[in-house]
Amino acid sequence: MSLQEHAIKVFSGNSNPQLAREIAEALGVGMGSATVSRFSDGEISVQIGETVRGYDVYVVQSTSMPVNRHLMELLIILDAMRRASAGRITAVIPYYGYARQDRKVEPRDPITAKLVADLITTAGAHRVLTMDLHAAQIQGYFNIPVDHMTGAPTLAAHYLERRFNGDDLVVVSPDLGSVTRARAFANRLNAPLAIVDKRRPKANMAEVMNVIGEVQGKRALLVDDLIDTAGTIVGASQALLARGAVEVFACCTHGVLSGPAQERIEASPIKELVCTNTIAAKPEARSTKIRTLSIGPTFARAIQRIYAEQPISDLF
Repeated sequence: MSLQEHAIKVFSGNSNPQLAREIAEALGVGMGSATVSRFSDGEISVQIGETVRGYDVYVVQSTSMPVNRHLMELLIILDAMRRASAGRITAVIPYYGYARQDRKVEPRDPITAKLVADLITTAGAHRVLTMDLHAAQIQGYFNIPVDHMTGAPTLAAHYLERRFNGDDLVVVSPDLGSVTRARAFANRLNAPLAIVDKRRPKANMAEVMNVIGEVQGKRALLVDDLIDTAGTIVGASQALLARGAVEVFACCTHGVLSGPAQERIEASPIKELVCTNTIAAKPEARSTKIRTLSIGPTFARAIQRIYAEQPISDLF
């Protein structure tokens, strides 16, 4: 895969520069020169070190922890590109933060997913390329084109290579809201589906209530879009073993892994957690049970198709 150097440029903020480099390498282009730093009072400073006038520019930045800093970096980079007369600016947001506040649950709640969409558009993005939004309807919060990809092909291919398929496997949705995603994943592995029914007494706290489906004597594979504090996934794994599952594995696109997540996973009955690198690994030691797959080639293929004005749906 190669593109003409004069046609496209890839830039990165500080949230996930390694993924940006993987994308640029897969595209056959060099990384754009940009410095994203902070003034002594904490304000973000952005300097673009090369011309972008008329170029097709892709800014790679996950709005992951620290979310507000990385979001502001993205907005300022987009503004800099717009003011520098970039031909087309695509915000490549592998992980879209604030996606969990996508509707009003209580009176006077904000809809922060919409607010962030408006900020990105106002800053100068002409289109957005993202993956596994926590709520698919967020695509409609933008008034610019959104290409919404999924990490399922990469994750499913990994498990197919390890012969995770057939009737001795059951794919499990950790909650009712993830059933559609888990069912599609089960179809890729030609496996049956089970569902964990839970309630959430308060934020970041889940209580398992029931398991719907046959898990007795099977390997169980929990599938979710993101894992944050890992309370849901660990509780589900315990419930599955209590109901006769032989082994429990888990996978997700976005390994947020905040707070006690890594300690919970390490102490849990989960044999292995596989996630993609939409969010950069934390510098501190990760749980030995966590395995990361690169999603860079998938984003590179999508960017190549966007640049060539071709559909990306064929990728999935």
